[in-house]
Amino acid sequence: MSINAELRKMATVDLFREIVDSLTFVGRPFYFDFSRMKILSNDHWKERVGGIAAGTFLVAVYDNVGDRPEVVLLRVLGPTALPSDPDVVAAMVEHYKEYAATDTPAVGKLDSYTRYEFQFSGLECRVLGSFYVDQNARTRFGADVDNFYGPNNYSVYKPFNRVLEYIVNFRDGELIPGSLGDQPIGEVRYASSHRHMPTGSVPVYVSALDYLGKRTALFGMTRTGKSNTVKMIIKATAGLSLSGAQLGGQKVEPIGQIIFDVNGEYANDNQQDEGTAIYQLYAADVTRYSILQKSGFKVMKLNFYRELVEGFDMIRSSLQDDRAIYTQAFLNINWEEPDEQDYSATIRHGRLRACYQAILYEAGFTPPRNHRVSFTGAQPINAALGFDPKHGLSLEQVSRFFAWVWDNYTSHPFFVGYPAQNNGKEWADDDLKSLMRFLTRKPSPGSQASEAGFRKLVRLRDLHTSTLQKSYEAEIIDLLRTGKIVIIDLSQGNPEIQRIYSDRLCASIFREAMDRFVKNESSNFIQMYFEEAHNLFPKKNEADLTLIYNRIAKEGAKLNLGLIYLTQEVSSISTNVLKNTQNWFVSHLNNSEELREVAKYYDFEDFVESLRRTTDKGFIRMKTYSNAFIVPVQINRFRAVER
Repeated sequence: MSINAELRKMATVDLFREIVDSLTFVGRPFYFDFSRMKILSNDHWKERVGGIAAGTFLVAVYDNVGDRPEVVLLRVLGPTALPSDPDVVAAMVEHYKEYAATDTPAVGKLDSYTRYEFQFSGLECRVLGSFYVDQNARTRFGADVDNFYGPNNYSVYKPFNRVLEYIVNFRDGELIPGSLGDQPIGEVRYASSHRHMPTGSVPVYVSALDYLGKRTALFGMTRTGKSNTVKMIIKATAGLSLSGAQLGGQKVEPIGQIIFDVNGEYANDNQQDEGTAIYQLYAADVTRYSILQKSGFKVMKLNFYRELVEGFDMIRSSLQDDRAIYTQAFLNINWEEPDEQDYSATIRHGRLRACYQAILYEAGFTPPRNHRVSFTGAQPINAALGFDPKHGLSLEQVSRFFAWVWDNYTSHPFFVGYPAQNNGKEWADDDLKSLMRFLTRKPSPGSQASEAGFRKLVRLRDLHTSTLQKSYEAEIIDLLRTGKIVIIDLSQGNPEIQRIYSDRLCASIFREAMDRFVKNESSNFIQMYFEEAHNLFPKKNEADLTLIYNRIAKEGAKLNLGLIYLTQEVSSISTNVLKNTQNWFVSHLNNSEELREVAKYYDFEDFVESLRRTTDKGFIRMKTYSNAFIVPVQINRFRAVER
């Protein structure tokens, strides 16, 4: 059945009438407050409705409904004690003892009255909210109850089929989910066991609008369906602008999507997708980037000589944890372009750029073909070395130039006498001294090379290319702004390289979006996906709001930046990210610490035990932005179908 047909079917549901069915009756309440309801049920009623698993949706209907119908939505938490339980247990024990000395089974030997008493049990339920009719005769859902009557006035039923479909897909302020932008993501599932499955599946829909500009988390152990769910989200988002869906009264513009693919499963063929990966399904709209040169991929590198500041930022990201004083001095070089009218500052800035390029050269960063560097030296240095930098030097000559300067800086008359003739200024400022120290590996002029210096950059050579003319970041942002899908294949990089690329790209996207916001320019939505987010995101206690992922979590909504992240380690994610997450998809977690973290949000504490026990792939507890309560869902398997 098509989505539109399903929606038309739901539109005809009269919840307040159809929910009352003697065949779905499960019991009567004996306790009711604003958050809990306790129900008396028995084996016959439970068997008739196919069993009642933990997490099952029930509804309590006020019997004297009159002209103000109301249905209280419940979720089963587990058994609860009945006032008569002590007497029942005592009678049961006596019954077992009576037959303990014989080989005759006790079952079936009870009289009818005792057997009737033994089949009753209690169920404790959480009150999720209430369906009611407003002044305009529209059905509404409130995530609480504003009043409750004596529990004897209610009957409790288990919803099935189209009534259950109506409940789990209900959207605030709407009778049914809107067809534009909706996606059937799975079907209702209460338990790992299928023995008591109701007849017919109950589809669950999500609106792709829920993801736009929002934070979405997918938690669960490896191989429990997180990546499959992400592919369903990507698929729904890709079709959103084509559907004609509106947000805030405006048609949704083409949405850019960028996937940080740590394991390479979105960018490459894999068996999970039955032969078709995301990049194949949307081949016309996908551009793939890789750290290494591969067929079908654009190489994701910088020309460190041409994108000097951008390359230095990547070096800074890589060495930020290096606490050596001379390394920190190197990382704090000021690369801001001086005023062109300030002749002295311009000369000094040119020397900084030249010395830095010599460092790259010594570290093994291959320069572009015929690369020459020009800057202003000084006559005594030029005479000593036999060349003038104004005429352009090779990088080998530039390296020799600054090595000679550092070796002679405290002994040569030119440098010693320079301050007296230039208002106290030295020939080399502190930034240039830091660069010359890093270049020569000598802690002081004329000393022995005893520091690592430029060798610290050797491991970063794979980030450099000598051929690209345009920064890959600028290319990627251009693609995202035109609604394309970009896949960043990080599978062949070590964790440090993965973090450098991820941090840098996210920072570039954030800066560009913030610039648009400040200038009051329109911007389409950009959705950012992160596999193995615990390797990239700030840790739990890292509250520094200058960290890019914390900034996206806090400020991304106003910039139309969406964040979708996957991890097995909930406890490793910054609380600043978790607290700002609106959409949650949680599958099996086997660790008490992780479960405690999940239980802090919404009412996931209701599912802690089932999340620990059930390992079924794709069995998700889902809370989305437009739904007021968590729905247990079996996610559909991602399949490559034509758009």
